[in-house]
Amino acid sequence: MHYVSTRGGSGRRRFEEVLLAGLAEDGGLFVPEAWPRWTRADFEGLRGCDYPTTAAAVLRPFVADAFDPSELAELCRAAYANFAHAATAPLVQLAADDWLLELFHGPTLAFKDFALQILARMFESVLARRGGRLTIVAATSGDTGSAAIHAVAGRRQMAIVVLHPHGRISPVQRRQMTTVDAANVLNLAIEGTFDDCQALLKALFADADLRAELGLAAINSINWARIAAQAAYYVYAALRLGGLERPPIFAVPTGNFGDVYAGHVARHLGLPVRRLIVATNRNDILARFFTTGIYARGEVVPTRSPSMDIQVASNFERLLFELGGHDPGRVREWMRRFADSGHIRIDEAILRQLACLWAGGTADEAETLATMSAVYAQTGEIVDPHTAVGIAVGRRLRQPGEGPLVCLATAHPAKFPHAVREAIGREPPVPPRLAQMTERTERFEVLPAELPRLRERIRAFATGRG
Repeated sequence: MHYVSTRGGSGRRRFEEVLLAGLAEDGGLFVPEAWPRWTRADFEGLRGCDYPTTAAAVLRPFVADAFDPSELAELCRAAYANFAHAATAPLVQLAADDWLLELFHGPTLAFKDFALQILARMFESVLARRGGRLTIVAATSGDTGSAAIHAVAGRRQMAIVVLHPHGRISPVQRRQMTTVDAANVLNLAIEGTFDDCQALLKALFADADLRAELGLAAINSINWARIAAQAAYYVYAALRLGGLERPPIFAVPTGNFGDVYAGHVARHLGLPVRRLIVATNRNDILARFFTTGIYARGEVVPTRSPSMDIQVASNFERLLFELGGHDPGRVREWMRRFADSGHIRIDEAILRQLACLWAGGTADEAETLATMSAVYAQTGEIVDPHTAVGIAVGRRLRQPGEGPLVCLATAHPAKFPHAVREAIGREPPVPPRLAQMTERTERFEVLPAELPRLRERIRAFATGRG
């Protein structure tokens, strides 16, 4: 298994190199040179298997010889041992053929734990073989940061710096990051939006000298290992719903496009998936694309679902690479045009082809609250605002007779107590993992969205100067 950059300038790489690099040197994203393909028997062999076994099987063709099968199995077993539900990713029925895939039973109560718990252990294993040290830098719109910190805190050969948009994530999300007391963790609140944080992150990785000096590594969903790890829960859910005979529709609350793209990876592997529904809030650049074929940047609008308050979806470049016929020159031109004008358009023929497998839709603030209220009234289930966006859009775009609808529940409702109270009249129960956090001291610094200041702060932290 080899990987190439969507922009064509990084040669052929093995998984271990892609894991450590995160972002390609040419600014592109790594993708498989060729897709592995499972047989029906491969999927059938996973029926009834637990989640760690499923995850190891899904990851195996993507990691190739970076980890032998027994080590990979042990890494997955350790990664999911601390999840609070015996099923790891349980399915909860909402209606006759409507399901929630609960992805919030990990250490930070968000779907990001599924990838980051395994990713940190992969880093640690590779560093033990190679020696050296990594400085992980991540940008977060809410959940990636806390999941990354909880996966990396205290690990001797890794330090982590997390950028979050100052005042634009929920207090619970912020405290999950800033109350972790570990010497290898630095939280930076950037005066700007998540898109500003993401642009700074990409600029850091574009500095080849800095990457080499500090051993920079990416843990955002631009890191291919995260995408591959998340593909596992699509396989796990589909097999539990008779997915080989009744391909499901997955509705995915979407910001940076990584989670829903992982479903596309599962489909490439051979999993029957009827459609992937891209559900956005008012920051609807992706929904507009799947409706019109136009990818046009807008202004980031704060909402009750802040993890989706994004207008530039980093992982979208991976899909563009496929839509452009795996032509890196075409991707480079598209990305240059988008950087210059904030706008690109795909051919009408490509849009028609997309419509067979993808759909996009938006839920505004009123519909989000109404969906949270309706789900609670009808089922007694409390859902967070991101999950509500997925439910609202999924139910609206689902067509008669399409089969099971699986909505990804991406965060525990207790992470958004104010939105829940507004929707159903009371706050959700607080899990012990969150309750303990309120007594701890927060540790973070506020910085302007300026690359030179950020570069020097990270350098000082990574070299032990403060």
